[in-house]
Amino acid sequence: MRAMRLRETKPVGAEPLTLTETAVPEPGPGQIRLHIHVCGVCHTDLHTVEGELDLPRLPLTPGHQIVGSVDKLGPGSQRFQVGDRVGVAWLYWACGECEFCVEGQENLCLRARFTGLQADGGYAEYIVVAEDFAFPIPDVFSDEHAAPLLCAGIIGYRALRLSGIQPGQRLGLYGFGGSAHLTIQAARHWDCEVYVFTRSEAHRRHARDLGAVWAGDARDDVPRPLHASITFAPAGWIIPLALGHLRPGGTLAVNAIHTSPIPEMPYERIYHERVLRSVTNFTRKDAEEFLRLAAEIPMHTDIETYPLAEANTALQRLKASAITGTAVLQIAG
Repeated sequence: MRAMRLRETKPVGAEPLTLTETAVPEPGPGQIRLHIHVCGVCHTDLHTVEGELDLPRLPLTPGHQIVGSVDKLGPGSQRFQVGDRVGVAWLYWACGECEFCVEGQENLCLRARFTGLQADGGYAEYIVVAEDFAFPIPDVFSDEHAAPLLCAGIIGYRALRLSGIQPGQRLGLYGFGGSAHLTIQAARHWDCEVYVFTRSEAHRRHARDLGAVWAGDARDDVPRPLHASITFAPAGWIIPLALGHLRPGGTLAVNAIHTSPIPEMPYERIYHERVLRSVTNFTRKDAEEFLRLAAEIPMHTDIETYPLAEANTALQRLKASAITGTAVLQIAG
């Protein structure tokens, strides 16, 4: 099969991925094999190829927003049938036995494996995955428009939950890329007032088009104090500013697997019971709840499509904040 493989981490300008012929994987017990149709391109992929995450091995195939059709069942696999359309997301496997898994926090499992990190991902024509970690795709979405839901959407939904935002309240979003443009749709569905902070004027227009009541820069004064906020930008300097925009008792959820250092800040930024918390991965329950919500709204995903061989170009445009919404690799016809 064809796959875009990472053999050595380096800046995306140096084109770290190489189109390679590699063996088609075989599903093991309880696994399914997917013929991949599309795979979304995520900021985590960018952190992976540029070496900002600790990689367990090389070479590696990135990608974790995968939509495909089941083409082979492993021994004992019964959840899906050949031909079913399913998605694979960031959480590739969790042990199900540790205290975190038992307590419903499999996102914190210390033995967890992640798609495109410990396991080869979706920048390829085939993937194998445990059947319990694949998700049926709602019929309302095409392959291309379903792909961003499988990471950008799910993790944005978890961040919304962890922010504590309630219907009708004021929500801030810092950064307006693939995840935020889906998160705003859920927040507007709950009748929240959404305030967006981004450097890009194009992204500000996009935010207003999707229902933001205000859009500006993180350094700007917010018109009204916010009940909760989510920062998607991997920039630690934003965090003290975002805390300063919260009303007392508000929560800032940091939705980033990697970020630059958080600068020293005065205690007053977090005083009055403001909460600063990170968002780490997601659970299968998050994924199932979110996909139902996305179909109910129904969500619109803004995408740019690229052939598999142009994955480096998609990553370069992502790094330059030149993509409105999410880049999606088209892999199978």
